[in-house]
This record gives sequence, C-alpha cells and structure tokens, in this order.
Amino acid sequence: MVVLAVACGLAGAAGAVVFRILIRFAQAGFFGGVDGVSAFFYESLLAEPHDPLEIATGLSWYWLIAIPALGGLLVGPIITFFAREAKGHGVPEVMAAVALRGGVIRNRVAAAKIVASAISIGSGGSVGREGPIVQIGSALGSTIGQLMHLNAQQMRTLVACGGAAGMAATFNAPIAGALFAAEVILADFAVAQLGPIVIASVVATVVSRFLLGNFPAFPVPTYELVSPFELAPYMAAGAIAGVFGLVFMFTLARSEDFFEGLPIPGWVQPAIGGALVGLIGIFLPQVFGVGYATIAASLQSELPAVLLGALVFAKIAATSLTLASGGSGGIFAPSLFLGAMVGGFVGSFIHQWFPESTGASGAYALVTMGAFVAATTRAPITAIIVLFEMTQSIDIIPPLMAACVVSTLVSAYLYKESIYTENLLRRGIDLYEDSGPNILKDLHVREILDRDPEVLRDSAGFAELLDRILGSERDEFFVTDRHERLVGWIQLRDFTRSLAEREVLARIVVAGDLARPSPPSVLETTDLGVVMGMFSTNTAEEIAVVSESDPTLLVGSVHKADVIAAYNRELLRRDLAGSVSSQVLVASRGQQVALGGDYVLQEILPPPRFFGHSLRTLELGADRGVHVVLLRKRRAEDGRPAIRVPHADDVIEEGDRLVVSGTKADVESLDAF
Repeated sequence: MVVLAVACGLAGAAGAVVFRILIRFAQAGFFGGVDGVSAFFYESLLAEPHDPLEIATGLSWYWLIAIPALGGLLVGPIITFFAREAKGHGVPEVMAAVALRGGVIRNRVAAAKIVASAISIGSGGSVGREGPIVQIGSALGSTIGQLMHLNAQQMRTLVACGGAAGMAATFNAPIAGALFAAEVILADFAVAQLGPIVIASVVATVVSRFLLGNFPAFPVPTYELVSPFELAPYMAAGAIAGVFGLVFMFTLARSEDFFEGLPIPGWVQPAIGGALVGLIGIFLPQVFGVGYATIAASLQSELPAVLLGALVFAKIAATSLTLASGGSGGIFAPSLFLGAMVGGFVGSFIHQWFPESTGASGAYALVTMGAFVAATTRAPITAIIVLFEMTQSIDIIPPLMAACVVSTLVSAYLYKESIYTENLLRRGIDLYEDSGPNILKDLHVREILDRDPEVLRDSAGFAELLDRILGSERDEFFVTDRHERLVGWIQLRDFTRSLAEREVLARIVVAGDLARPSPPSVLETTDLGVVMGMFSTNTAEEIAVVSESDPTLLVGSVHKADVIAAYNRELLRRDLAGSVSSQVLVASRGQQVALGGDYVLQEILPPPRFFGHSLRTLELGADRGVHVVLLRKRRAEDGRPAIRVPHADDVIEEGDRLVVSGTKADVESLDAF
C-alpha cells in the first residue's frame, strides 16, 4: 500500500499539472483566439493561468455571452455521451464511489473530467479547479487499484490517496490534502488508512513544488489579532458566513431543480447556463473563472464595500448556473471567493466603526474564506489547515479557528447536510443511512431465531437435570412452568457448583430451585444492535426470545455466535455489493455487469406479482435462482430513490427497482417474468 500510495501521489501531481496546462490552453483559445493560442506556446507551460478578469474587461458584451455559451456547448456532449460522472463539482461522486461502490470509478472519468472542467473554467465558467482535480486524482487512484485487483477496503484507501494528492498538488498544501481526504472523502481518521493518504499527499506536494515552485496561493499582508475583544466580531463574521453558505447551497439546489425541469436535452443546457453567466459577467466580470485575482484584491483591502456585497450575490448566481446547467468544475474556489467577499464586506464596516481595535477588511476576508468553506463542506479542520497552508500566515490562526467553528455550528444547526451530501441526497444516496456505524441495527432477532432452545420444567429433579445438561452442548437452559411460561434460566457454571453436593441435592432439589429469576429476554423484532449490547453486559451466550403478546411465553433463543456471524455476513454482503455494482447504481434498466463465468448483475423492475410481498416470502433464491443485492426504494416524503442493501422483510412496492445477481439465463428470465 505504501508503494501504491506513492504511485497515487505521482499520478495526482501529474493530473494537477496537466489540468493546469489544459486550463491555460482552453483560456487562451476562448478569450484570445488564434493569437491567444500562439501566445500560449511561447509562454512557459507551467505558468499560472491568467485570470479572465484581465481579458474580459477589454471584450465586447456579445463576446462575454458567446464565450461561456460556446464552452458549455462543448462540455455538454462530453458529459452526456461519455461520462455523466464528470458533471458538477466532482467530490460527491468520489464520496458515492467510496461509500457505495467499493471505490470503483470508471477509467474514463479522469479523462472526461479533466477535459470538461478545463473547458468550463477556460471559457469563463464560474467554478473552481480543486473539486475536479480531487475527482481526477481519485479516479486515477481507483484505476491503479483496479489494475492491482485490490479488495474494496484497499480500493477506498487508494481513491482517498488520489484525492489527497490532487488537493495537495493544487493548493501546495500537503496537510490539508490528507485531512480533506480523511475528513470528507472517507470520514475516517483510522491510522491504517491515514498512513498511505499522508504519503500520497506528501509525494504530490514535493512533485508540484519541484515543477511549479513553492509559494503561497495568495500573498497576504501581515494580519494579527489587534485586540482580544476583536475575537467577537470575527466570530460574528463566521456566523454570517455560515448563513450565506446555506444560501449558496440552497441556490445551487434550486437551480438544479430548474434545469432538470427544462424540456431541453441535457447536452444543450450547459450552453444556456454559460450564456446566463455571460450576462452577469457583462456587469461584473469578476465572476468569470476561478476568481483568484479578485480574492487577492479583497485580501489586500482594495475593493469597495458596495462591490464586495454585489459580488456575493453575483458569484452565487453564476456558480449555481454553471454547475446546475451541467457544467464541470469545483465549488471549493467559489466558496473561497464568496467567503472573501462576505468577510471583506462585513470587515469594512467593522473597521469603519472600530478603527483602533480591529484589523482591516482584508483580515476579515481571509478569516471568512475558511469559515465559508467550513460552512459548506462541514469540514472545519480542513478549512483551517488549507487557509493556513495557502497563505502561510500563522498570525491569523486564532480568529480563523473561532470563525470556522462558529460557521460550522450555525450552518449545521440550520441544516444538517453539507454541500456534498446534499448533492448525493438529491439523488437518493444517504451516506449516513447507507454506511451507518452499527450494521446490526438493520438486522433483527427473527432473522437468526433458534426456535428449539434447551427448555427444562421447573419441577424436573436433579437427576433429570444432570442427564439433560450432560447430554447437551448448550451453556444456557431456560426453565418454564407447567403453563410454558418462562420463570428463570440456568447457566452451566451455576450447575457445576452444585455437583459436589449432588448426592444430597438429588433428593431435595428441582430445576426451579437452581434457576435464576428474571432471565434477560428480547422480542423477535428487536434489532441485533440491542441484543449485542445485552451480550456485552452479562456472561450469557444465549438470550431468551419471548412472545410480543405474552412476555412470559418462550418462543426461542438467540445465540451470541449467531449475532456475530450475522454481522460478518452483512458486512461481507455490503462490501460485495459495493465492489461489483459500480456501474449498476447509475445504469438504466436492462444494463448488465459481468461477474465472471456465466454470472451477471442487473437492475430490473419487479413484476407486478411481486408487489406487496416481502423478499422472504418471494424466495427468489430458491424459486428463481437469483439474489437481490441492492434495492432502490422511493422515499414516501420526497419521492427520492433510496439505494441500500435489502433485508428479508423488505416489501416490494410499485416503483421499486431491484439489483439482482445470478446466472445470465436466470436473471433474464426474471426480468422477462
């Protein structure tokens, strides 16, 4: 894994450098024409791309509309017909691949994303380059893992390695790259996974510094906390950034709804979004592209408050139009841009009111850059570190930390989803539901119920008791009265203490005398998470299962070993589902994925005769020779598809979809049934 992490670091750095060159080339072609392309070849290939603001101010208004529209017209077919995963800001697709598909990302995604995003950014689309390079690096990491035939867990680690490498190479920020991969992509700081991620991030940073130089992304004046009391306005600015972070998220979501409802082919929509961005750019050309020049000006306190305020709303609209219409690019740079504008606007008034005890507006712009990122991504640690590494300024860290935490708390209090998980949730993918920390909560006692436990009558004599125990392999024996009601239980260890006095006890002791009263019990509907908690708090290896209508009536038992086995089976099943269904989750009805031999995986619509029946009663494995691997159900509250691993008691309803596995003949016969 260390060697493969190094390979991911090299691949991520190479992807970042190539992506940067392609952005410059696309920018030269769109904004400079033939002369721009000629100039491109005379400049250093590794130079920083020009900010479109420098060129846009000298172009006619109709070119400002036509250029991003033309870019969208080129991007649309790439995404629609080659790789739909390249649409949008990239990170949600990586998160979904890690959580649902065992880290499998199609090989073509890296190529489609690097070209589509370079065209989007180069033609003035209001997006960033960080999200795309994370997806590009992750796709390259996934490709390496697939070539090496790694298991799902190792694949996920390599995907995170590639994402960390891309992030680190783009921002010249090795710590932030590693933390972003752990905090956002994996949501796991386990040492076994963090080690390779750190190695990949460091390798990518070393390579990018060798090729591109070692300097901060933004030159920042020396800012410091002027007064201890200034921490309060910094925290207030963080709270405001948290609110505007939600405004950005909701605007993007509503824009996506608008474009999805248009009766226009998907491959044309990016051109419409580009033209609308161009209309905004006529009045505020700062919205074009990544916007680093405008961010740098705000950090230098060079922009007036009116312009800063106008750019907040203009950038939100421009970025939402670019992404919602089908453009390709990241939201990280727009979040930095918006944070700088919000902070600069708020800071200009704070400094005007309290000039002696507060810093300039640029200091607030710097702090709220991180606060805005933290509010949208819900990754405050990454936001703090990335701002520190991008600016290489340590004096601003205390207010930055306070603002990031406040913005995260405010945004999380108002809305639980991040900009990444909201994007997935709109597609029916709930990462918190699908990858919950306790798999046992989705399993129930009835699935592993033993209906033939060892039962003794309370009137049984010591000799009978001795014969039953010696002839059984069980450690627990349940004691019932003559009405079959549960009155107690006997553990083998309790009985062995009495063997020394067996001659005396044989004449006077019955089972009811040795039984412990009030044995632990559960219902058939109790989830196995609760059962495992009961096993962990006592010495029992078997727990009684009682009737829901009569808690004294014994119906069976549940074994600790069976609970552990059920957990392992479910974990393996989820891992298998994630490993083999990379294409099925996004496939239309009828697409098949070969599993080897004659076995396939396919998504089907269940026939009407399945409606109203559970998977347990349908017995598809026994009757039809197929197994249901994944289930798409429509949520009652919002109609979104919820994709998850099915359970035996799931009832099939109209509108559901099944991902089934089996031989090709069996699957096709079921699909045609």
